[in-house]
Amino acid sequence: MPSAIISPSVLASDFGQLTAECKRMIKGGAQWLHMDVMDGHFVPNITMGAPILSSVSKGVPGIFMDCHMMVAQPEKWVNDIADAGGALYCFHIEATSDPISLIESIHERKMKAGVAISPDTPSTAISDEVGELADMLLVMTVYPGRGGQKFIERCVPKVTELRARFPEKDIEVDGGVGPKTVDVCAQAGSNVIVAGTAIFGAERPEEVIATLKSAVDTAQAKIQAARS
Repeated sequence: MPSAIISPSVLASDFGQLTAECKRMIKGGAQWLHMDVMDGHFVPNITMGAPILSSVSKGVPGIFMDCHMMVAQPEKWVNDIADAGGALYCFHIEATSDPISLIESIHERKMKAGVAISPDTPSTAISDEVGELADMLLVMTVYPGRGGQKFIERCVPKVTELRARFPEKDIEVDGGVGPKTVDVCAQAGSNVIVAGTAIFGAERPEEVIATLKSAVDTAQAKIQAARS
């Protein structure tokens, strides 16, 4: 299985000192930073766009920006996000009619491609062909659009189904995830954990990051042991 990755959700940070907050997460052990891009159309909220991502990229050299595109026309922003330093471009399957062409255009710009599904979308909406072409699959465990929502446990079986079909892919969970909910996600097969408030709001975020990573490592060890 792919390795454990912790991707703190920057939506929960202090935007007044965004670069410093991102550096704080990397120093605390985060491998990726989850950047929520919302357009006010696909979701009702509006957050950061390419100019802010570009500023962060310049301020934190080498940062891996895991860009979660909660936008109505994901095809429209590929070049802007690539130019801003995005490393992974994750679009919602609900927002496009041609995911394969979109994945190809993302790869052409040397970014990894992710495919996300919202809580009411079945995992089967990600076809075998789309899943194989993508680099990462994202299962939302809250409704996209705002932070601080409660974890929706009924979404977890979708992680299990996707892990069974795509054993080597990165599978990410995003929404209401923290030390109390990470175990069920990790045991289902998720290796990429997004957490916002649980990390940014912690007195010692490095300890929370270590706890989340340990949960994934432990779950993976048990899965490997069961297979052998």
